[in-house]
Amino acid sequence: MTQTVKRAGFNPRAYDLLVGLDVDKKSMSATFADVQNLLNSIRLPYSSTQLLNYVRKQYPEKSRVAFIYEAGPTGFGLHDELTSAHHTCLVVTPAKIPTVPGNRVKTNRLDSRKLVQTLRSGDLQTVHVPARAYRELRHLVQLRDTHVRQLSATKCRIKALLLYEGIAFPDEKGRWSKTVIAQLQTLPATRAVRFKLNQLLESLEFHFKSAASTQKEIRLVCKADAELRQSIALLKTIPGIGWIVAAHLVARLGDWREIDNVRSIAGFLGLVSSEHSTGDKQNRGRITRSGDSRLRNKLIQTAWIAIGKDAELRAFYRSVYQRQPQKLAARKAIVAVARKLTTRIYAVLKQQRPFELRADISTAPLTTEETAGLRERLDTAQNESF
Repeated sequence: MTQTVKRAGFNPRAYDLLVGLDVDKKSMSATFADVQNLLNSIRLPYSSTQLLNYVRKQYPEKSRVAFIYEAGPTGFGLHDELTSAHHTCLVVTPAKIPTVPGNRVKTNRLDSRKLVQTLRSGDLQTVHVPARAYRELRHLVQLRDTHVRQLSATKCRIKALLLYEGIAFPDEKGRWSKTVIAQLQTLPATRAVRFKLNQLLESLEFHFKSAASTQKEIRLVCKADAELRQSIALLKTIPGIGWIVAAHLVARLGDWREIDNVRSIAGFLGLVSSEHSTGDKQNRGRITRSGDSRLRNKLIQTAWIAIGKDAELRAFYRSVYQRQPQKLAARKAIVAVARKLTTRIYAVLKQQRPFELRADISTAPLTTEETAGLRERLDTAQNESF
């Protein structure tokens, strides 16, 4: 999900021509308007060059032009080409475009018209378009997560096959290691089962090596860019955050200068409570779970590590834990810790300084019960990831 930001500074009266674009992979529908009237609508091939040529020929007297289109599978290429031609281009989230209930007619032309009308109002939610370096990093992070998901799925398929055939998994606790994989390669089985198991083991090795090589490429890309390198170095000073989580945070949050306030990161990651309140009645529910679910899960795993290293977070975890029902206490407390980590992430990025542990807070280390629970969760996460 792309981060949204309020474009309060956009003034439609500062432009001579407003253009709404509904874009697909082969063509685009464009509706032209000024601040007073809708002018016309056309259909063009998906080409910024043809679009700009049309604007120059049909509206030569209108030099100040603003474009808008929906975020989608075509990415930000059109945005880059239009802004490089010194025009304003806004990208809007489809869910933020107001719609008329009961309207059963939808065409590209009508969508482009609705976009330009939204642009004329000057009151819209647009997405922050990340710089090229952050987009490149995002590609690599997504690729690594894809291989990790496939790695986890392949492990489950192997265990399911052995369970179905009544073959015991080499490790009693279900853990994976080089020794376990070597034993799987020599397990006695029928010809068909042996063939399927070998294919799954080859797939397991492929995704493992692919995830490792992608992680190596992420490190090289981040080290080669001074801004990425600086942001990741600052994030790693926060207890619990390592290379993988730091790189994912930088890729998804983008330029730290564009982060609005201390609450925006938690909202972006879906770590804030949903709410449906009216009058004096407040009704808050579960966290919204919006945004990147993989990054949110990584941050929660980071929180489990952080409470073992940071006395302040450990005390905060216990204070929340004690106020919650026993059945949900651990889950709610660790989500609260993850939410608190977002404030630290905001602070180190916006202030461009490393995080420093507070020396004036002391609390008892994790108890045996807490340590056992923590170890169980981290072992599960390790088996499910890379």
